[in-house]
Amino acid sequence: MSLARRLFAAGYDPLMSAAERGWLGRFRALLLDHARGEVVEVGAGTGANLARYHDVIRVHATEPDAEMRRRMERKLDAAPVPVEVSAAPAEDLPFPDASFDTAVSTLVVCSFRDPARALREIRRVLRPDGQYLFLEHGGATGRRGTGSGGSTRSGATCPPGATSTATRPTSCGTPGSRSSSWSAWSPGPPACSGP
Repeated sequence: MSLARRLFAAGYDPLMSAAERGWLGRFRALLLDHARGEVVEVGAGTGANLARYHDVIRVHATEPDAEMRRRMERKLDAAPVPVEVSAAPAEDLPFPDASFDTAVSTLVVCSFRDPARALREIRRVLRPDGQYLFLEHGGATGRRGTGSGGSTRSGATCPPGATSTATRPTSCGTPGSRSSSWSAWSPGPPACSGP
């Protein structure tokens, strides 16, 4: 693992602490209030969401980065629900089709190696009546978004033939940067529908 990855993992929670105590923590709580049943959290990072889950059966937290996962594992005892951790990347989830009632991702889509493949995997592991809850930074379009800054990342939308009813990530950045805006999606149909 590179020094940059280790430093990023070590600095993530301290860097985000003010936002987590304020607006970002409120967004996470509002989003996760809608989680239900069996949950898969894709790219769970340092586990910032774990303490906010309630009324779910179990959370399956995936995080391919070993340093982020190590930090997340320190938070497992504080989680009010059972949590299982795996090293799976978003593009290759190790779960059978239609395994989960809810899929969650927060502030991670921009780090997916192949966003379209990752979104197909999320759709694959969701049950037909499942929901994809996500909090991402980037422009939003469609009936759940308002459209804002940045240009759509190639491949970050739904697979060919499917339609989007949710937020589309545009670029990585920080709140207030010229290249980024922040959006949250509330529950409804899965982010992509169709073939």
